[in-house]
Amino acid sequence: MQRIGVLSAVAVAGALAFTNQARCEEHLLVNVFPGPQHLALYVAKEKGLFEKRGLSVDVQFTPTSKAQRDALADGSVQIAQAAVDNAVAMVEGAKKDVVIVSGGSNGMLSLFVRPEIKTYDDIRGKAVVVDAPDTAYALVLYKMLALKGIKRSDYDVFQGGDCMRRLNGIRNDPKNAAVLLNFPCTVLAEREGYPNWGSAAEALGAYQADGAFVMREWAQKNRETLVNYLQSIVEALRWASRPENRSETAAIVAKYLKVAPDVAEKSVEGALGPRGGLDKDARLNAEGFRNLLQLRAEMIGGLSDIRPEKYLDLSYYDRAVAGLPSP
Repeated sequence: MQRIGVLSAVAVAGALAFTNQARCEEHLLVNVFPGPQHLALYVAKEKGLFEKRGLSVDVQFTPTSKAQRDALADGSVQIAQAAVDNAVAMVEGAKKDVVIVSGGSNGMLSLFVRPEIKTYDDIRGKAVVVDAPDTAYALVLYKMLALKGIKRSDYDVFQGGDCMRRLNGIRNDPKNAAVLLNFPCTVLAEREGYPNWGSAAEALGAYQADGAFVMREWAQKNRETLVNYLQSIVEALRWASRPENRSETAAIVAKYLKVAPDVAEKSVEGALGPRGGLDKDARLNAEGFRNLLQLRAEMIGGLSDIRPEKYLDLSYYDRAVAGLPSP
């Protein structure tokens, strides 16, 4: 009788273990550019916030926005987090049914130039470094230069990729005169003596840079998974935003980005500090997104219908936040 009881207990324990394992078998591959704008993703993994909601999440760093867009379109990844203008480009250019499901940040972008560049006129006849020439931060850079009287026809464009590749673009070729960088590359560029000519936020005002976007069909088939993912992100961001967790957050960012602790600390300060660029609770900035659409229409055209709702489905985000306690 005692042996049967022991076997029953073992069977129950095994069943519970199997159930818990099954709950964690919902696997997601999330594709991002390396940077502190995605610190909530790193924190959620490190603090077990995905796991407690039955998710197994892997982070994949992309070298370029094109690689990211292609991976999302072919189903290689389930969620992309990057400049949401890429989602608009997928809808308008590639005719893919993509939706933006949350905000992220204002990009934390600053304009850097080579040391020998002293005035905006010095950029004429040279090149600017971008990720892709017709999306996101490239359009921001073109607009910043246009505000200073430098037309798109006045310079060439060099395609770099992520922020380290863009930084290397001005490091390695004197013809490449200017570049928009975000953290941690801004810290490295300043230390190396590249002049910082100001932030995109100061020049252009509200702008929705980063956010999460997915294929609409995938979202519809995986509603609970997406809600749980977004809920984990918001919870992680709230945790990271508390001053007492700032040091641990910086350590997590240093681990994922493979940067020195002091670079990670400055990057986290740029994301979460008094002038930090992260959207509170990863909530999309409606004014910033409207400005993004207007900028795209102005810079490259092709938008006959710039209603924001065409590109958004925030119902998953709203459900995620509703399921969390008030901050």
